[in-house]
Amino acid sequence: MIDIAIFGNPSQRTDSPALLRFLRALAARHDRIRLYAEPAFRKSVISSAPDLGPMLHFLTLGHPGTTGALRFRLALSIGGDGTFLTTARAVGPHGIPIMGINSGHLGYLSAIEIEKAHDLVSDIVEGSYTVSPRTAIEVTVSGRRLPRASIALNEVAVLRQDTASMITVHCALSGCPYVDYSGDGLIVSTPTGSTAYNLSAGGPLLDPEAPVWAITPVAPHSLSMRPLVVSDRNELAINVSGRSSSYLLSVDGAAIHIPADSHITLKKAPYQIFVAMRHDYNFIDTLRQKLGWGI
Repeated sequence: MIDIAIFGNPSQRTDSPALLRFLRALAARHDRIRLYAEPAFRKSVISSAPDLGPMLHFLTLGHPGTTGALRFRLALSIGGDGTFLTTARAVGPHGIPIMGINSGHLGYLSAIEIEKAHDLVSDIVEGSYTVSPRTAIEVTVSGRRLPRASIALNEVAVLRQDTASMITVHCALSGCPYVDYSGDGLIVSTPTGSTAYNLSAGGPLLDPEAPVWAITPVAPHSLSMRPLVVSDRNELAINVSGRSSSYLLSVDGAAIHIPADSHITLKKAPYQIFVAMRHDYNFIDTLRQKLGWGI
């Protein structure tokens, strides 16, 4: 018997015919799989389709390495890329592969469209998919891990607050001071996140499994300040100066205010996030489909 965890966005419609068709197709394979849904998403689905209630068990995850977490072969993230990042925070430490089912907008991480998910049920049951390991960034602030979001699968951004004055981001790479970025801020992106905020700020596209980071300034004051690609074996130390007493630190979109005298350290996370994809998945094809890249 295979246990599968399901995460979704309860604020999105859970009565869509494509979603319910997919969930009912999975539930019909109860001889092979058991389904465990995140409570808020489960409640929303059952309100639309009460018949799924007996088939969707309550999802609970223990601490990393415990029996409760290890029993899951796969986690399904149903929503957009934001839902995928939330799922990654929940199951990433447990080493559970995540398959993204896109019911949102662009969906780089959630590359499988919900309208086609029904066709993948047999592959999910048989474990017929490719698993891609992705590196993440661990964030500490003045030597302390952040309480809610200390691991970034996409990017870490240091940004000025809602003022007209710019900030200067002082960076040291593995103990060696290398540049001061003056502007609106700085993005440090993983290869997985290179198609997100990094791309919007003019950063480079990276192969998803490349062992590198992209360091991209946001609205730099100098035209000579260009993105830089560095090995993810480095440790990046960041300090910020400016007129404000605090600035924003965003970890995969979760932003908090940080005192100006804080010291940020970024390094490769102690574990990888595993992304489950169809066997025919191709990164370049995804860029063409989502961005019209190279056309």
